[in-house]
Amino acid sequence: MNLNNTSGLRHHWRGLGAWNYYFLIKFTLLWLGYLNFHALDNLVFAAYLLFPLSSARLHRWRNIIGIPIGFAVFYSDTWLPGIHSILSAGSQVAGFSAMYLLELINRFIDWQWVGAAFALLVAYLFISQWLRITVFTMAVLIGLNVMHITGPLFQLGPITSVAAGPADAPAAAGSVPAAMIAPPTTGNLTAYLNGFYQRESQRATQFPQALPADAAPFSLLIIQICSLSWSDLEAIQMKTSPFWGKFDLMFDNFNSGTAYSGPAAIRLLRASCGQEKHKDLYSPANQQCYLFDNLAKLGFKTELMLDHSGQFGNFLQNIRDDGNMQEPLMSQAGIGHSLNSFDGEPIYDDLQLLDRWLTQQTHYGDLRTATFFNLITLHDGNRYVGAHSAADYASRATTLFNQLDSFFDQLEKSGRRVVVVVVPEHGAALVGDKMQMPGLRDIPSPSITHVPMGIKFIGIKAPHQQPSLRITAPSSYLALSELVSRLVDGKVFQAQQIDWTALTKDLPQTAAVSENDASTVINYQGKTFIRLDGGDWVPYPQ
Repeated sequence: MNLNNTSGLRHHWRGLGAWNYYFLIKFTLLWLGYLNFHALDNLVFAAYLLFPLSSARLHRWRNIIGIPIGFAVFYSDTWLPGIHSILSAGSQVAGFSAMYLLELINRFIDWQWVGAAFALLVAYLFISQWLRITVFTMAVLIGLNVMHITGPLFQLGPITSVAAGPADAPAAAGSVPAAMIAPPTTGNLTAYLNGFYQRESQRATQFPQALPADAAPFSLLIIQICSLSWSDLEAIQMKTSPFWGKFDLMFDNFNSGTAYSGPAAIRLLRASCGQEKHKDLYSPANQQCYLFDNLAKLGFKTELMLDHSGQFGNFLQNIRDDGNMQEPLMSQAGIGHSLNSFDGEPIYDDLQLLDRWLTQQTHYGDLRTATFFNLITLHDGNRYVGAHSAADYASRATTLFNQLDSFFDQLEKSGRRVVVVVVPEHGAALVGDKMQMPGLRDIPSPSITHVPMGIKFIGIKAPHQQPSLRITAPSSYLALSELVSRLVDGKVFQAQQIDWTALTKDLPQTAAVSENDASTVINYQGKTFIRLDGGDWVPYPQ
């Protein structure tokens, strides 16, 4: 290189100019824990903006070209859904009503943050009169990169990958591995996840080949509620609602495994096998995995109920294709509705549907039945008929619990033998966090996937379990399938006393692993870690 030319470059250093404000915003968000900051990407982008150019015209074009690049780098540093996730959800977003879309846009804009950004802009403009902010910006960027390479005192970026240690050590089938002692590096966390799925692939519920001659017929009703988690219940101060005291068994540490409805329904319908990878949900499963098929082989008449059409997101087709639920949808004709869903379709009254189900069961006599009922009363964006704003979540939850409570009373009076299972699909994300705004569920965080599951026995001779027996072990759908397999002979309804502890002893435990299409969340050594789009693992920001 010509030394004279190199010397001439000194006269063309222009600094970062207004781009300093761009980086100051990032530093602020990073300090507060709101960014998944990619230190090297940002340093390279800053170098692109800073490299001296002799031509003012080239300098202007560089800034213009830098705008979309800067936007892309900024977006990649956020926890917002990746482009793949956005494209895959595009058709569903197109189905949202106009009012719901406006509500989402308004929710996305946090005016407090807008005000803070304005205050930071004023501070930058004021201080830049006396100080060279570019020097500060580059010093921070270089420092962050050095910290990332050498290992910071606290984690700011992806975890450095090292060789896998005991994290991938096999555990006994059907058990949750003991707390791992290997450090939570990307290599160890990936090995842990792979080991989890390898163990899960070996697990399945063993249903009896046939029922004994003295088996007592009963009905199984599984009610899958969209948008209800422990976090949501706490947000509306209903975590200790008397409604949950109605159940004989309560699973306090149940993981739904996903934050979206279709995958949650498929996981429940395939409950008789261990937890699958998200992508495997859309491939055929072993026949023994389908819970309702296992019940049908034992003489149960299987049924399907929805309080919606099932058209949004191809929900109905998905549970037919991937959950193997082929039964015709129970008629919704003549059922009233007071709510419209986020896509403008009616949500049919749940109590009226349950009343119709009970009338139908009465006509069946002693026929064994197993029913899957999916309801979306609590879904984000639902509106009362004629209203322009979203219906209050707490009021909808209160109405739903009252309806279910009333239905339980009707079942008791009917004299029928019924096992009712209430298990949510996922939470509503009423309270956002540093990764997602309220209502956004692209990332299956623990606050979304940690859901209550209750089981109530109606028509038993023995006294009800009061207070509810709390099952605190980490559980998921396989525990539900195993419990159902223990009940299929119906003898629990004839027993004068029920040993509830024995009934629930050694139910399969499942570690907290949750997936959506492009994000995976795990619990490791008591801490939560996340991986986006197959990248590096980072601690879930608190």
